[in-house]
Amino acid sequence: MAPVSPARKAAFDILLAVERGRGHSDELLRTPAVDSLSAPDRNLATALVLGVLRWQLWIDRQIQPLLKRPNAKLDPEVLIALRLGAFQLMFLDRVPAHAAIGESVELAKQAGHRFASGMVNAVLRRISSSAILLSKGSKCGAPEQAHPAWMVERWIRHYGPEAARAICLHSQTQPQLTLRLEGLDVEEELAQAGILLQPGELLATARTVISGDVTGTAAFRAERARIQDEGSQLIGEIAACCATDFVQDERRILDACAAPGGKTLILAERCPRAQIVACEPNAKRFAELRERLTAHAAPVECRQADAAALNADAAFDLVLADVPCSGTGTLGRNPEIRHRLRPEDFARQAERQGAILRAAIRAARPGGRVVYSTCSLEPEENEQVVTAAVKELPGGEANARQVSLAPRIESHDHAGILTESGSNHLRASLTPEGALRLLPGTVPTDGFFVALIERVG
Repeated sequence: MAPVSPARKAAFDILLAVERGRGHSDELLRTPAVDSLSAPDRNLATALVLGVLRWQLWIDRQIQPLLKRPNAKLDPEVLIALRLGAFQLMFLDRVPAHAAIGESVELAKQAGHRFASGMVNAVLRRISSSAILLSKGSKCGAPEQAHPAWMVERWIRHYGPEAARAICLHSQTQPQLTLRLEGLDVEEELAQAGILLQPGELLATARTVISGDVTGTAAFRAERARIQDEGSQLIGEIAACCATDFVQDERRILDACAAPGGKTLILAERCPRAQIVACEPNAKRFAELRERLTAHAAPVECRQADAAALNADAAFDLVLADVPCSGTGTLGRNPEIRHRLRPEDFARQAERQGAILRAAIRAARPGGRVVYSTCSLEPEENEQVVTAAVKELPGGEANARQVSLAPRIESHDHAGILTESGSNHLRASLTPEGALRLLPGTVPTDGFFVALIERVG
């Protein structure tokens, strides 16, 4: 049995698990098995997994006509071996063709497909010598071709062709690693550990990793440096800003969908004397949330509860409803979403999102605020949920109304929370209703939607 490099074997196993619906790439890339790899192997395994998932649709279209029976349904193990080899040949300049082909063939054999390994060898050799590779320097396929056609078409319809192309291009690019630091001393600590940072694009407190393995530092292990996209940090900052309108010692804040806890920690940091309640229905995620907040000594009460079923009435000054969603704003980090999502899923998501938002509005006291957010680009999960939730409340707009985030942006700007470019980006991202719509590729973050609702009566 010929050897297969640890990186390629790890990538093969993860891609197979994703293909079979047995996990998500971001979780599978953070398992002890991957952590035990050497740094170069861990980096290669990550590049292979995310690269294959990002370009899978385009790669499959290149493979299909090279099969003896183009419409044949291949076994998952054989298909993964082909995708892995093809991705390396088409996109990784530093990987020798013989390694990409030979180890893909061996992976198929070791998975019990010795007969099909000959086909894997033949197809990859044809790709290696084909005209497809002449455009290797331009990364072969167009970004739009790596997304389902229905997905691209709806982005063009909602945001125009230029923005849709920017979204697709962003989804095909490895996102920058962005940190939230516990203090300025952490930046110096990371510098001494060989981590090169630069200021964030939106937030003065954010830092982008330029070089170095931050996950190997003591600051990261102790969560003094936390990986968190700037858009995600921004939501926590907006929510905290909305809480400052109330008496400091009496503020009551509900984080209705709190796991994994990054935004909860920002609320606790910005509102240290507030009473904060964090909810999460899933038992495993709840346990992880509670452990994380306890480790930070955050003054937060954790409750295992479904936000849609909350029976709190007029109990909180601020409610953050960062609801579960399709995640189409995070395709760069979670590329397999595009392979699992279907157009009909948005209505199902919106039904639950609306239930959570209505419960969140009921939980806010008169004069209180609700920050509603998603990492979705889809109007069905964003504007339409907000409009419907307000109308469907008893009393409708007499009891709740959407208010503009523009004053919050100005407040953040004056307080030095935003960078100059961040302030400009956010002003340009305001919708006519005063919500924020951050489109990836247009704004240097993942995609997010944020709306502010005020409880009137």
